[in-house]
Amino acid sequence: MGTRFALYLMRVLAPLPLNWIRALGWLLGWLLYAVVAPRRHVVHTNLRLCFPHLTHAELRRLAHRVFVCFAQAWLDRGWLWHGAPDLVRARLTLSGAIEELQGRDPVVIFAPHFVGLDAGWTALTQQLPRHFTTIYTDQANKIADAWILQGRQRYGSGRLFGRADGVKAIVASLRKGDPLYLLPDMNFGPHESLFVPFYGVPAATVPSLSRFARLGRAKVVPVVTRMTPRGYVVQVLPAWPDFPTDDLPADTALMNARLQSYVDAMPEQYYWVHKRFKDQPLGESAVYR
Repeated sequence: MGTRFALYLMRVLAPLPLNWIRALGWLLGWLLYAVVAPRRHVVHTNLRLCFPHLTHAELRRLAHRVFVCFAQAWLDRGWLWHGAPDLVRARLTLSGAIEELQGRDPVVIFAPHFVGLDAGWTALTQQLPRHFTTIYTDQANKIADAWILQGRQRYGSGRLFGRADGVKAIVASLRKGDPLYLLPDMNFGPHESLFVPFYGVPAATVPSLSRFARLGRAKVVPVVTRMTPRGYVVQVLPAWPDFPTDDLPADTALMNARLQSYVDAMPEQYYWVHKRFKDQPLGESAVYR
């Protein structure tokens, strides 16, 4: 019942002015920071590891902004998935090297885990005349899972592959010309991951960006989504000319290095609530104790 009520509220929020929704998100973010102590510890630990030059006061202020951006983006899913299509289009601005996504050439989209990741996906599937795909992990809460699936498939040009679909189906779709919206910058466990630096800290990182690009004979195009007071700007960056190579660890390290430059431009909007450094190389101490 709690989940159903929360999803009902998301539908109620959909037609409200954006500044009202963002104000509610600001309040929710501060509330979450105050009461969700385990996740607050994760955010503080991540920021301390990645930005050791910050003072305690600066780290605390940044952590507050992380929670606010996270909460605002979560509430924004109300209008992204239930708002009128014209309203959604007006709040999502596609910019940059959009020509990289035109035509039928195979494309792997590197979509880092900024809070606007669903806004970026929605903008692409609503506004560009291509059939996009992505990879979806089932949620434990089946009611929330059905809501997320429906929201991400709102516009007909998107398809979500489950983990059980396997690599072959994804690569076949990629070679056919369906861009793959890939989010490889999370810790999915040490299995098939490589330990490469992220802000100088060893991070278990899946090398799927390089692998899919090579298997699909595809170029890699970064798409970085920034939350703004008017909605979101979805910036398409030029394709990486030197990617992929035959060196999987080097490719994965390069991905993390370039990701750092994107995060540095808006650190409060990165997904620091995730335990990015949960797995460490053998012999290294756990960081979230």
